[in-house]
Amino acid sequence: MKITDVETFIAGNPWKNWLFTRVHTDEGVTGVGEGTVNFMAKTVESAIHELRPQWEGQDPFQPERIVQRMYRDVYTDGGQIHKHAVAAIEVACWDIMGKCLNKPVYQLLGGQMRDRIRAYANGWYRGPRTPENFHEKAKEVVGRGYTALKFDPFGSAYQITDLDDEALAIDIIAAVRDAVGPGVDVLVEGHCRFSTSTALKFARKMEPFNPTWFEEPTPHHKIDALVQVARESPVPIATGESLHTKYQFAELLKHDVVHILQPEPLACGGLWSTRMICDMVDAHYGVVAPHDAQGPVCTAICLQLAACTPNHFIQETFDEFNVPWERDLVTGERYEVVDGYFGVPASPGLGIDLNVDEIRRHPYSVNNHLPLFRDGWERRVSQEEVTS
Repeated sequence: MKITDVETFIAGNPWKNWLFTRVHTDEGVTGVGEGTVNFMAKTVESAIHELRPQWEGQDPFQPERIVQRMYRDVYTDGGQIHKHAVAAIEVACWDIMGKCLNKPVYQLLGGQMRDRIRAYANGWYRGPRTPENFHEKAKEVVGRGYTALKFDPFGSAYQITDLDDEALAIDIIAAVRDAVGPGVDVLVEGHCRFSTSTALKFARKMEPFNPTWFEEPTPHHKIDALVQVARESPVPIATGESLHTKYQFAELLKHDVVHILQPEPLACGGLWSTRMICDMVDAHYGVVAPHDAQGPVCTAICLQLAACTPNHFIQETFDEFNVPWERDLVTGERYEVVDGYFGVPASPGLGIDLNVDEIRRHPYSVNNHLPLFRDGWERRVSQEEVTS
């Protein structure tokens, strides 16, 4: 079996352009993947096609060999752009293998470890940045059966905050805890916003509300700052969505201070590399909570990973809180949260295919981007609407 072509498709929603792939083979079997990245969908799409000499004619049953061709033969460091392009092809190879063998992908990655996959909600707080909005929306999330939810209370904060903005952020955290009660996991997102001192100040102020973690409080490329915060914070620190190589994870893990890691399969170059990172985390007695703020194919990918990974803790999901047509972008098995849990996938491969007609109803726009450091981003509308 040989790869003959890779098609790419972009579906635009107001806050992100989702990039999908369909890998074709000479035997008629196809596989789907995703390469969504913040803002630069067209750049990743171009990289996928520029890598054609590395993937064309290759055997999809040898995904790691193809991956190494896409890295070593190119001999350049394209960072996350490169990684997302590689992942969009690598994941589709696993989908092809699963379909040919009539097995879900997780059966090829170690086999089933659990009967259900715990989920946490994200994207649920769309609306004004007020304690009242967050309180109301948090109650709705718990009413849907979720037992964990994540949110960013910090507005457009960057590096430091003034006293009023600091107080508002803490009031929002307090409002969420009040809304959900003591038995629900509250996860606070930092989006790499703060200096070390500001991050520690917030960690101490949020401690009374017992958050399960404080995520990416400092820039991801400043591992020394993150290590210092993790050592001194009274709240557990989570990170990893912005790291994209096993070497970066190794550099962080050697300090033995962060034990909740959040690799994203697209950012890490695919399923196999992410599975290796999960094992590295396990060797440090840590758990993984894979990042998934992308499209519905990424959800399917993360569920395959969750099903076979021993140290999987919890799975992020936006799907129920995105645009209502998101789930129509794919056909096949429906991955839904019931009483706070996903079921374990049962279909061969990833269990889904692309609905190209629906994808084409939602065209790409350069304004489909969420500017996290501008006021009003919590409304999750397009960049054009935020600035208007």
